[in-house]
Amino acid sequence: MTAHQPVSDKHTNAQLGFWLYLMTDLMLFASLFATYLVLRPSTAAGPGPKDLFEPRYALIETLILLASSFFCGIALLGTRYGKKKTALGFLTLTIILGVAFITLELIEFTKFVHDGHSWQQSAFLSSFFTLVGTHGLHITIGLIWAISLGAYMAVHGLTANALRKFSLFALFWHFLDIVWIFIFTIVYLMGVST
Repeated sequence: MTAHQPVSDKHTNAQLGFWLYLMTDLMLFASLFATYLVLRPSTAAGPGPKDLFEPRYALIETLILLASSFFCGIALLGTRYGKKKTALGFLTLTIILGVAFITLELIEFTKFVHDGHSWQQSAFLSSFFTLVGTHGLHITIGLIWAISLGAYMAVHGLTANALRKFSLFALFWHFLDIVWIFIFTIVYLMGVST
């Protein structure tokens, strides 16, 4: 890119680059899902999904994450229509719900480890902690990004640069919601039904 390149071309290049990044992330999660499905029966005579997972708990996590995605979408609309207060308000709600999601995930992990079911107990648990933990790490990175973005918008306003950054963040956040829907379905729902 040159310094004379129009802003719209820079925005398009940033979007293309970010889509390429998301495709690599998609491949990462696809390999983690495949690993989990292969290792799910390998419980080493320990507990399996039916013994550990509480689908209602995972449903609460799912509803929280979906609500955060909805609020993120409203915040994005706020940035596009120049409504700084709306954008920052709904971004704050997105962050609060993201923190609630991570808190519930950490509570679940802590409970499993406290009960003696850590990632070291079996291949099944190792693949579970890796898959769900990788998603949680992505959510944590998204939260740091959202907080930084909110601070940027509070200081600089709803500039074209802020809109570009927020558009990429929203894409990332919605991607993580889609990944979670697969985790909820494959890990939690299918885990207790098979």
